[in-house]
Amino acid sequence: MRTTVAVVNEQGADFSLEEVELDDPRADEVLVRIVATGLCHTDIHLKGFLPAEMFPNVFGHEGAGVVEAVGDDVTGIEVGDHVVMSFRSCRGCDNCTNGLVGYCDSSLLLNYMGMRMDGSQTYSRDGAPIFGSFFGQSSLSAHALAYADNCVVVDKAVDLTKAAPYGCGFQTGAGTVLNVLGPGPHDSLVVFGVGAVGLAALAAAKHLGTGTLVAVDPLESRRDAAARYGAIGIDPRADDLAAAGGVVERVKELTGGGASYAIDTTAISEVVKQAQQALRPRGTLVALGLGARSTPSTRSTCSRAAR
Repeated sequence: MRTTVAVVNEQGADFSLEEVELDDPRADEVLVRIVATGLCHTDIHLKGFLPAEMFPNVFGHEGAGVVEAVGDDVTGIEVGDHVVMSFRSCRGCDNCTNGLVGYCDSSLLLNYMGMRMDGSQTYSRDGAPIFGSFFGQSSLSAHALAYADNCVVVDKAVDLTKAAPYGCGFQTGAGTVLNVLGPGPHDSLVVFGVGAVGLAALAAAKHLGTGTLVAVDPLESRRDAAARYGAIGIDPRADDLAAAGGVVERVKELTGGGASYAIDTTAISEVVKQAQQALRPRGTLVALGLGARSTPSTRSTCSRAAR
């Protein structure tokens, strides 16, 4: 079928809206008409990071839409279902069978290589293949081929334009808090960079009743959004902050000597360093950001292990 995609034709190029051919769904595939998709920093980063031979390429991995066709081997999903799509996992390796699908042994092949497991591509243009299958969906497209293992059926009353980021951004931030950190009422959490991932982390922390929440971000609109979850905002560029000892000292002041937990979503070396220094003894930092390559002389330590 013909469909419209936001294709990146060469390494580092801009997204380009073009018509391409999309395969009919195979027995294990699901055809989804995309209603909404988030644009994750991973999409932007990898279009300049993947090797030149992996282009043209269709990215996108926060898709939500309506199922238009289902392969013969697919169960639990029907035509007309509304679905939110996420990353793929094999569901058969030790990690998957133990509930750790995010650590699937085949994660790289299933999500990043731009093709099906048999080496075929789902998209083509003028007879030439186009890399796709990004996170088993390539949702920067009017239509996407997905799978039962990365489609979650949701109630048709759910607004798909709001649900799409749950496929990656929300589960990354909220999952870090709910599944890894688990802060309580006597703990504190500081989040550096409160975009979609950071806000999701704060929402989850509020749900758990975390004692003190702090949001560090130069954008007032983001700090205002974080305040709705009870977070105290810090503008790292504020003129009066340097006189007070900088971001680290301000976090320590707000948290009674240092944060129990910190999350960095920026991948900026200096910010990661601040997040680390803002911890109390035996505090834990989770680094979620994906940044540019750095030389050994400028690379910073990204986490302090929980012991």
